[in-house]
Amino acid sequence: MMAQPENGRLSSDDTMSVMTLGSQFDEESSFGSDSEINGFTSSRQIDKYGFIGGAQQCSTESAQEVPLEVLRHREVKWLDMLNHWDRWISKRFKKVRLRCQKGIPPSLRGRAWLYLSGGKVKREQNSGKFKELDSMDGDPKWVDVIERDLHRQFPFHEMFVSRGGHGQQDLFRVLKAYTLYRPDEGYCQAQAPIAAVLLMHMPAEDAFWGLVQICEKYLPGYYSAGLEAIQLDGLILNALLKRVSPPAYRHLDKHKIEPILYMTEWFMCAFSRTLPWSSVLRVWDMFLCDGVKIMFRVGLVLLKCMLGTREKLKACPGQYETMELLKALEPQYMQEGFLVHQVLELPISARDVEREHRMQLKRWRKTHGELSYKSPPRMHGAQAIMSAEPHSRQDLRQNPTIVVQYPLPSDTKSEFSRIKKRSTIRKASIPMNVPNPYALPTDPKPNPLNNQAQDKASNNQSNHPPQSLQQSLLTTPEKTPEPSSDPSATVIPTPKPSPSLSRTPPPPRTSPENPNPTLPTELPRSSNPAITAEPLPIPKNSSNTNNSAHLTVPPPTTDSTPLLPDDAPVNGNSAAAPRVPALRISCESVGSEDTYL
Repeated sequence: MMAQPENGRLSSDDTMSVMTLGSQFDEESSFGSDSEINGFTSSRQIDKYGFIGGAQQCSTESAQEVPLEVLRHREVKWLDMLNHWDRWISKRFKKVRLRCQKGIPPSLRGRAWLYLSGGKVKREQNSGKFKELDSMDGDPKWVDVIERDLHRQFPFHEMFVSRGGHGQQDLFRVLKAYTLYRPDEGYCQAQAPIAAVLLMHMPAEDAFWGLVQICEKYLPGYYSAGLEAIQLDGLILNALLKRVSPPAYRHLDKHKIEPILYMTEWFMCAFSRTLPWSSVLRVWDMFLCDGVKIMFRVGLVLLKCMLGTREKLKACPGQYETMELLKALEPQYMQEGFLVHQVLELPISARDVEREHRMQLKRWRKTHGELSYKSPPRMHGAQAIMSAEPHSRQDLRQNPTIVVQYPLPSDTKSEFSRIKKRSTIRKASIPMNVPNPYALPTDPKPNPLNNQAQDKASNNQSNHPPQSLQQSLLTTPEKTPEPSSDPSATVIPTPKPSPSLSRTPPPPRTSPENPNPTLPTELPRSSNPAITAEPLPIPKNSSNTNNSAHLTVPPPTTDSTPLLPDDAPVNGNSAAAPRVPALRISCESVGSEDTYL
């Protein structure tokens, strides 16, 4: 008969039901191959937080499920906030606090914790310090103690379940580096779970600086010899309990139960060994944002719920029963939704904590004398830490952890540019020395040397006409209509419109009265404003209904109609246009690639 699981472990009554799974995994796997995995079945059920075999069985039931759309929306807000962290902390800290109270998205929790605690600035200002400490040999006294404590930190989490695995190695590196960073303080066993929680969300270097900030700014003196700071905070908690829950305070005072007996693990481990994991993460979100007052609020809520009524007090008439009750807290009071709501509703501020701290410090000095440890003042939250430590915007800039480079050889880059250039439709550039085909007689004549060079280029191109020009040569010419006998107008044959080709404006005809072929006889010069041009008559068989004067000539570079050779016939019904020598030169000088697109 199989043994019944008890808090994630199997009872020792039936040892045959325990299966060792180490042979199924290699040495580099996060799942170990030694006796650390005893107590797990072959199913290896892991919850979303990484705990194996239901070691955090109440986490899943007490966790609040956030809809995926809401979670993605929160991630976008947090990304924007982290990219402009100094502005948000200094000007919109209330919004930062509200978002921390709602819960940091799991994908950004590690980065957000590092920014909230000030570890990001500390790491940038001490670049290379952790690598230097990691390469040094630690104090043998502290190294031996740390190695004995490694397997005790969350042994049912897949990151730390393997003895000598990556999780335990990083935990050892972080704790050893801290003993070298603060040799006067050394190592305290309560630092191990703090470092382990940080390692679950960030690399070893970031976890080290997060541990430094918690030990120096949030909980200064907690891990020093003598535990004087935690005793002083116990007196503060007891004084605040008198205001929040008088029945609980009178019961503890009646049975001479000192706060140090029940709140040491709560505060020194930041409730990481007390609450369900979903509640631990939410408490840490608020703790790293608002400071130690969150720890006091959580402790007061638990004491009020467990000892705040007469019915509760009847179940624990003595000191032993009261201590057992505080060690086994009821799950309903530790649920994420209930606990966070009660913590936020409790009227305990940082000012209240500081006032009680001054009062209890005076009493301590009267009874015990001066404190033996010299720790820096306690910072209440991320805003106080950021304002106390000068930083630059470069310290808050997020450096990418994975950089992918794609080197392009020179030949590959040139081939890519050539392909891109061919596939792009380029606009034709207008040459500066192209003569105007419809120039006035008073215009300056072009340089004959330039014309010879353009004629040579035109002849070379006319030997290889494009495909569109060859197709236009195959069209059958039709009979051209006779010009009108009216000397006041010049009849221009109008071709039929073609769906694929545009029309080119024909040049004026040469007559004995007009020796200059560039302009018709009756067209006035534009310099005389009193004379207006009359519309040209349109043949009856033409489909053109435009009666406007043919004075506006489109620029040569915008014309897309292929040009005909000199001996090509002019057809009124064809889409091909008569030959214009100067226009042909100007278009062909740009290039056939641009002209016949």
